Amino acid sequence: MSSRTAGTRPLAGIRVLDFSWVRAGPWATRWLGALGAEVIKIEWPDNERGRRTPGTTPHGLTPNLNNSGNFSDTNANKLSVTLNVRTEQGLAIAKRLVAESDVVIENFSSRVLQNWGLGYAELSRIKPDIVYVSMSGYGHTGRHHSYKTFGPVAQAASGLTFMSGLPDAPPAGWGWSYLDDTGGLYGAMCALTGLYRRNMTGRGQHIDQSQMITGITLTGPALLDRTVNGRAFRRDGYPTGNRSQWPERTPKSYRGARGAPHNAYRTAPGGYNDWCVITCCSDAEWQGLRRAMGGPEWAANEKFATSESRLHAQQELDAHLESWTRTMDKYALADLCQANGVCALPVQGAADRVDHDPQLAARGMYQAIDHPEMGSYALQNAPFKFVGADVSNHRPGPRIGEHNRDVLQGLLGLDDAALVAGYADGTFWPEGTPLFSYQEEMLS
Repeated sequence: MSSRTAGTRPLAGIRVLDFSWVRAGPWATRWLGALGAEVIKIEWPDNERGRRTPGTTPHGLTPNLNNSGNFSDTNANKLSVTLNVRTEQGLAIAKRLVAESDVVIENFSSRVLQNWGLGYAELSRIKPDIVYVSMSGYGHTGRHHSYKTFGPVAQAASGLTFMSGLPDAPPAGWGWSYLDDTGGLYGAMCALTGLYRRNMTGRGQHIDQSQMITGITLTGPALLDRTVNGRAFRRDGYPTGNRSQWPERTPKSYRGARGAPHNAYRTAPGGYNDWCVITCCSDAEWQGLRRAMGGPEWAANEKFATSESRLHAQQELDAHLESWTRTMDKYALADLCQANGVCALPVQGAADRVDHDPQLAARGMYQAIDHPEMGSYALQNAPFKFVGADVSNHRPGPRIGEHNRDVLQGLLGLDDAALVAGYADGTFWPEGTPLFSYQEEMLS
């Protein structure tokens, strides 16, 4: 189990047993794996919906359990073990794995692992110092603790969905399940905190995280308005878009009127995503923008002299400014503004970020990694750096059951006969379900 002893990784020597599925839980364990923990994902072919994500299989491949790009990205840095924990033999093996682990992470509703015989009380008897992180939708206490949910549903209950949208229109979705990813980061934080406490005290811990309540922490302005001012949040005016405030209108932003210009501006050659965001939050920054523009005559007008006056003249200001920005490429424009002390960055789509952004390239944000089914493709790397330590993706998302032999024999010491018998009796693979070629090779 080489990744457990990779000495340059911050979590080298830590083993995580991952009972999570879909997104939030696997996103937490993905980052623990990037930090160097050995993550063993326990899964079953009939249950892992993440392996069946539509639309993420590379062109030219027939979708199967091993070629979902979304699954591989979400489950990078992990080992996969297939184990039917609803059988007596499978449950016994799962408990043996717990005895060899430091952390258990799961994101089922509150009763599931308890009903399987894998709740915290049972596992703490096996491994008293185990750090057990539960990442259910509603937590393990309270009236709704057994409710099932997932990212977009939790966003609705948290208030995030209501806060998004236009006046007199239905609440809007977020486009991506951001609360799954946010919940995953909270889950990784909980695991690290539990490990720290264990190392300091020698005691294990059950950490009970609620995905929905995680969303509550992202509704700051609305929550404060209710608790401090007694006002309910309402979508009674159109959002300010990229401006901090529309002229002659009360600011919708809790930060108040920040400054002008403060918008996204068209750039050359005028295509679908040729835009650059420029923000001046002070008169000094406005003077920097005037220098970048070469001091045009219109910019000397008194109506643009102060932050307050520019807020009331944004329509005219934006028209003048965009007549200049349309003459430049968005990257050259951003560089020129930054050189003059002005906050400006290009609006980037996926192709811009992956293929053209020099900063992301310099920090290794998209790392090519080889997958046995999908070939070489880029995975998003950690958004942070550890000086003198390796924090990165070191393996693609695993093929299902790819590491059964490595873990069950290498870690638990099962012999060949026990491994073969487990495939025959439905412990390691559903009876009657065809094997993949790498499984057949493993068993041969």
